[in-house]
Amino acid sequence: MANSKYEYVKSFEVEDEVMPPNLIVVHIDGRDFRRFSEVHEFEKPNDEKALNLMNQCAMAVLEEYPDIVFSYGYGDEYSFVLKKTSKFYQRRSSKISSVIVSFFTSVYVTKWKEFFPLKELRYPPSFLSQIVCCASLEILQAYLAWRQRDCHVQNQYNTCFWELVKKGGKTEMEAQEILKYAKEQDRNELLHQQFGINYNDTLALLRQGTCIFKTEVEDIVKYNEDGTPVKRLRRKAGIFRSENIAGRRFWNAHASLLKELGNFSEDCFKTNPDYIRSFLFESKLMPSTWIVIRIDGCHFHRFADVHEFNKPNDKQALDLMNLCAVAVLEEFHDIVFCYGVSDEYSFVLKKDSQLYQRRASKIVSAIVSFFSSMYVMKWKDVFWKKELKYPPSFDGRAVCYPSNEILQDYLAWRQVDCHINNQYNTCFWSLVKSGKSKSEAQNYLKGTQACEKNELLLKEFGINYNTLPLMFRQGSSIFRVKRENPTLLENDASSVEKIETKIVTEHCNIIEQSFWEAHPSILN
Repeated sequence: MANSKYEYVKSFEVEDEVMPPNLIVVHIDGRDFRRFSEVHEFEKPNDEKALNLMNQCAMAVLEEYPDIVFSYGYGDEYSFVLKKTSKFYQRRSSKISSVIVSFFTSVYVTKWKEFFPLKELRYPPSFLSQIVCCASLEILQAYLAWRQRDCHVQNQYNTCFWELVKKGGKTEMEAQEILKYAKEQDRNELLHQQFGINYNDTLALLRQGTCIFKTEVEDIVKYNEDGTPVKRLRRKAGIFRSENIAGRRFWNAHASLLKELGNFSEDCFKTNPDYIRSFLFESKLMPSTWIVIRIDGCHFHRFADVHEFNKPNDKQALDLMNLCAVAVLEEFHDIVFCYGVSDEYSFVLKKDSQLYQRRASKIVSAIVSFFSSMYVMKWKDVFWKKELKYPPSFDGRAVCYPSNEILQDYLAWRQVDCHINNQYNTCFWSLVKSGKSKSEAQNYLKGTQACEKNELLLKEFGINYNTLPLMFRQGSSIFRVKRENPTLLENDASSVEKIETKIVTEHCNIIEQSFWEAHPSILN
């Protein structure tokens, strides 16, 4: 396919490869989950159903991505460790981080009803993710010890806090004041003396968190004619718990961890959180530049086939993408413009945005996760006769553009790409539906120009390309428009002008300068 004059904008994309031999850890954390748990009335201090839902999502992640060999989670967070030889997404930080948080989110929404059959999911959950580069196995060991220590400290504090509130009759502020300077031993004594609770006897799920990794187990693969089972060893994800997941006794007892990551030579007794945080793979995006977050469907060719999307374009699938993009625009006020085509969307953040202090991983993961959540939640609104057969996922990346002109060229590049791909796909699927094989259709179109494709469509299939729906040919642009709405004052004949903001979806030419002149508020 022909390149456009706008291809130069790709030079602004920055590579973010995590260089070997660094071990890659993907840490995900619930986005504003305090509010989410209150709205959905989770039990305090811990909701076992919510924790088990998180564990099932982590289990699904391990089954989906073979390069992930270990995970640890508690509360609303999970850490996923990739094997030391991983080449997953060429070790690109943004891709790895975004696709895992996207899939995790989709599974969370998909499985919600299994754990909360009587509770409606009132709004889309979303998660933040970031990469931790562990320069050695000792750093990974310290990281895991840090997270498990945090699990214990948070759980012990929360147990005390909610016992004081629920059974001790204290207000939340009074409970905070009582626990303000309490040490670990003080909290244990408080639980035992006032509420008869031995902290060490509480559920291991709450005190220790959950490890998930694969081990070899004997599994039935088939049955003989006489009914006897045929068993084979296969790797299967399972749940494990230990008081010290960073200790040699636990870690070195599992052959799969030794093979994929290595053995712990010493026990880890002390951790320095500030030292471990220094290994966060974090980049702040350049100030005073337009931030574009582009997300793409992962393996959406297969997803479209499995869900029997119409070829070359499925209007319902595109409508669903647009609904999700509108929801993202409503959720993130710093986004000023969105452009989408097929299974991709670009979100433009204003130049002076301070969203997540312009930290790339936070911005990308928040948007990708929220979009994924909406996609699953809105599926039945659009495909009310189709079952969602498996969770979709998206990857994302952030790119900075320094000027209005270059940003407009980026968007023009995406719209030119939309036209080129749509014209090709329209020809391709017309040929396939007429009886040609896919390879024959590819060879037939090889080297053809735009005018030749238009002629093919018109002469062979009676299709005038220029009369196809604008959404197919030009993609979808979503943005806010401000309108003045005259409002009559009470007991007064006069009126005042009230500015109203409305989100609109248009299928129009954004390459021409006339669009931007008609909507100056987008870039100003």
